[in-house]
Amino acid sequence: MSKRRVFDINFPSEPTADVAPTPPTEATPSAEPSVKSDGRRGPMAKAITENADALRSRAEIEQTIRAENDRLAHEFVRLKALGLVVDRILLDKISTSKLIRDRSVTRDPDLEELKASIKELGLSNPIRVEEDGDGYQLVQGFRRLSAYQALYAETGDETFAAIPAGLVARGETLQGLYRRMVDENLVRRDISFAEMAQLAVSYAVDPETDCTNVEDAVAVLYASAGRQKRSYVRHFAELLEFIGADLTYPEAIPRALGLDLKKKLVDSPALIDQLRAVLRSSDFATADEELAVLREALKSAGATSSVSRAATKTGVAKTTLRCTVPAGTVRCQARDGRIEMAMERDFSNIDQYRLESAIAAFFEALDQS
Repeated sequence: MSKRRVFDINFPSEPTADVAPTPPTEATPSAEPSVKSDGRRGPMAKAITENADALRSRAEIEQTIRAENDRLAHEFVRLKALGLVVDRILLDKISTSKLIRDRSVTRDPDLEELKASIKELGLSNPIRVEEDGDGYQLVQGFRRLSAYQALYAETGDETFAAIPAGLVARGETLQGLYRRMVDENLVRRDISFAEMAQLAVSYAVDPETDCTNVEDAVAVLYASAGRQKRSYVRHFAELLEFIGADLTYPEAIPRALGLDLKKKLVDSPALIDQLRAVLRSSDFATADEELAVLREALKSAGATSSVSRAATKTGVAKTTLRCTVPAGTVRCQARDGRIEMAMERDFSNIDQYRLESAIAAFFEALDQS
């Protein structure tokens, strides 16, 4: 017979009156309340996770945007300082009062050509302006601005009501602004010595500058020009001091005439008042009329040419000179019945018609009084 095993079972005792039964409590939420026993995540947990990921992604994007904005802001400041930030600015917002212009208002032989180019192709080189209160001050581009103003007045086309302009950062010195203007015009072939000299004179008397005499003004404004050119500017400044107030077309005076005339006025001070009286009493319709009076005054005073004079017999050089032109330096010898010019340039590839036209123009200029 098999034996039976007996197990003891302890049943909980009945609660006594002194011990209150423990009330049922809510289950303490776990760290992941929606995680099921089989490891799967519930809808709420999934939503929370996706929201957290989205917030992190958004924060990273915002940080990237802020960094890019900072970079662009610094780049804008750098480009603005270089005058490379360009905007279209209304013409009536631009003033030309801060700087004395180095270009005469009585002539601009190429303005019509510039206007035609702008109408056909647009403006390839923006002007330069400096912010000034609610508007702007012109730094570079007086001719381009003048062309736009003329085109807008003539056509009424809103295309020309605003001009592309590079913004120069505030804070640049007055001397720096003048140098910007001057250096741009020095590369132009038609800027005259009288115009450069007039700017030097005006710069010297401007109380806003540090210069007190023309010599210093020329040194500051034309520091990038050659020594010879600076010397010519100083000579023309003296000429303007003598008769400039009575000249109508000073910018039309050729270099040689200006230098000879200045020298003669220094040697013959009495001629200054005589010449000024003639200029004041004349009403010149063109620059050529005024130049004729200046040449006649020089001739009647017995002025000699600034070039050297040699022997006069046939076959021997009578006049020898060097002339600086935009293409270089020309060495010239003039004899009885013969003139020779030499420079470092190949003339053999120039069209015959152009050579003939140039020679005709040369002799036409020689025959002018």
